[in-house]
Amino acid sequence: MRTNRVRTTALAATALVAALSLTACGGNEGTKSAGPAPAATTESTAPQTPQTLETTAPPAEAPAGTASTPAQGKHAGGNGDKGTHSGTETATQASSTARTTCTTANTTVTVTKVTRPINHLLLTLKNTGSGLCDAYYAPHLGFDGAQSVFPILKDSKPQAVVTLAPGEEAYAGIGLSGESGQGKLYKSKNLSVFFAKKNGSTYDTPAKLKLPAETYWDDNGFVTYWQSDRANALMY
Repeated sequence: MRTNRVRTTALAATALVAALSLTACGGNEGTKSAGPAPAATTESTAPQTPQTLETTAPPAEAPAGTASTPAQGKHAGGNGDKGTHSGTETATQASSTARTTCTTANTTVTVTKVTRPINHLLLTLKNTGSGLCDAYYAPHLGFDGAQSVFPILKDSKPQAVVTLAPGEEAYAGIGLSGESGQGKLYKSKNLSVFFAKKNGSTYDTPAKLKLPAETYWDDNGFVTYWQSDRANALMY
């Protein structure tokens, strides 16, 4: 009886070992079948790489106006005085770009005698205002004792209206007489300079100037349009 039990036990043990072997083999095959899964995962995540590069690329450069706008907040680059100064600069820039007509209110006019060409005077108009001013057409001149406005030389018309920034100058040449002996000479001590409007009419208030000593003119003289260059005003 003991011999049968030993044999039965031995057979049972052999069966158990075989079962364990089959289980171990089955487990290894399961591991191998699961192997390709990581590869599939890698393929599915690969297309996401370009999207990641796009989102981490440097942002587009901000527009110039945006870049120049100061940051807001307590630590925005300085104290309150700096912000006030920035606002003042903006206001100054705005006033300097304001545009109006050159008049006695925003300019000064001077008259000088020149050596060349002979019998010529030079009018100099200076912008004393805070913004741009346009010097339209030609100055309308009135010599004391004259019965009419001094003739304007049409051939001197520039290609564009002369615009003056604050501190800039425009010029007009005055030919006092024509050919010698062709007209009666008049002597004047004072000159009225009327400014033209954009529509061609003139303002009522002229600039009053004292003429150089011994200034003579005749009806064949002329005045040029306002010029941006002194030489252009004296070339006629």
